[in-house]
Amino acid sequence: MAIMAPEPDVVVVGAGTSGCALAARLADAGRRVLLLEAGSADGQWPADIRDAASLAAAAPGHPANWDLAAEVLPGRSVRVPRGRIAGGSSALNAAVWMRATRRDLDGWAAAGNPLWAPDAVLPAFRRSEADADYGRLPGHGADGPVPVRRLPSPSVLADAFAAGSAELGFPAEPDKNGDAAPGHGPIPFNVEGGVRINAAMAYLAPRQGLQTLAVRGGVAVRRILVERGRAVGVLTDDGPVRAGEVVLSAGAVGSAHLLLASGLGPAADLAVAGIDVVADLPGVGAASSDHPIVYVPYRPVPGLPVSARPLHGVLHALVDGAEIEVLPWLRPFGSDPELLVGVGLQNPVARGRLGLDLRNPSRPPRLEYRYLAEEADRRGLRAGVRLVASLLVTDAVAGTATPSAELPGALLADDAALDRWIADRVGTAVHLSGTAPMGPDTDDRAVVDQQLRVRGVAGLRVVDTSVLPWVPSRGTAATAVMVGERAAELFDA
Repeated sequence: MAIMAPEPDVVVVGAGTSGCALAARLADAGRRVLLLEAGSADGQWPADIRDAASLAAAAPGHPANWDLAAEVLPGRSVRVPRGRIAGGSSALNAAVWMRATRRDLDGWAAAGNPLWAPDAVLPAFRRSEADADYGRLPGHGADGPVPVRRLPSPSVLADAFAAGSAELGFPAEPDKNGDAAPGHGPIPFNVEGGVRINAAMAYLAPRQGLQTLAVRGGVAVRRILVERGRAVGVLTDDGPVRAGEVVLSAGAVGSAHLLLASGLGPAADLAVAGIDVVADLPGVGAASSDHPIVYVPYRPVPGLPVSARPLHGVLHALVDGAEIEVLPWLRPFGSDPELLVGVGLQNPVARGRLGLDLRNPSRPPRLEYRYLAEEADRRGLRAGVRLVASLLVTDAVAGTATPSAELPGALLADDAALDRWIADRVGTAVHLSGTAPMGPDTDDRAVVDQQLRVRGVAGLRVVDTSVLPWVPSRGTAATAVMVGERAAELFDA
């Protein structure tokens, strides 16, 4: 990218899913933007980043992810991948492009954020995408930077799950980014020619040479520089970087951690960590949310061809008040002959916590998801597992797959036993949200306002899924890009 004047108008910390969109749109509008990324930002994409059918870069220890430790419930921890490369987590994920639903957006607006109501954010969604299937229809985009398409069915097994969902009475939902009733439909992917088009590919690569945008990789940002109540830049391992305004787009983990490390967070926690309080913001890291997920094993019938792609269709269902996502994987993980159906709880009640490592606040923060702490969530996951068990014995699916012996009928019938089975297996969908939520002045937990300006410090914003009041009921990638697009619109509001 081009070299610019020493002090940019805006420094954006994090070239992730939201940060790429924000930086590009601000630069397009004539602002001089410096985008800092902790990982590589050289525009070179290894094969396992480009390959949309591969999740190799999300594996523990891969250099493109932070590989964080997280406690999903007391006594049980997992490894959580977060993108450490330009494009952020959109460079490692399953390339699923599903928007937050109208119900999600209505809820955020009703919580005191009318600038994020469905009609208010629709232009940002549309501007981001080039939908090959529905782009010319109302509510969709045809000319945006992110290619979106629904791929042909890759296998008999994928067709069987679609037919089995219909057999159970669930409607077809061919457009997962429309406003139809939830049901079964093909996944929209941000894929072009088998390549995962991450946010950096979509937004940064076309702007190489743009005089108003500079991107620097390999830059570790340690804290925000605040003078007389205003953010004036950031401190990196290579020294200070000053700017007219500072935006944190380091993701729902990184942005909240930077706030805390800079003295913006719950005053009592900061005092224990030995950090001077710049602004007492009790909501930083206090009530995060993410989708708990458990995998139900199944076996394809002998001789069934292995799918060329891991995913195709997804079922969304409302069961006893719980919003359930049923995601059949069509290829095995590793050498295990069994396949898996993901059961995600999309409207969890439980809230997690992100806090400093008090022994060393500069280290990655502590992540506590607190899954299964609420009876409503336990009941919802039980309903989801039982739904998958019913799906696997439909006439349509029974000819192609059989349930695993790991989940016998007696276990399914016993709430307490099923709860234990789920607790031993529950993980996270890696859709963390709400670590620095937006909200009105009357909300003590709100960290930013509707324009995403941090309370108590001028010239500072957060722009990523940290600001969502709670996790959307679909995956977060498309919504994260929308947040970047919408934030650019609101910069002068």
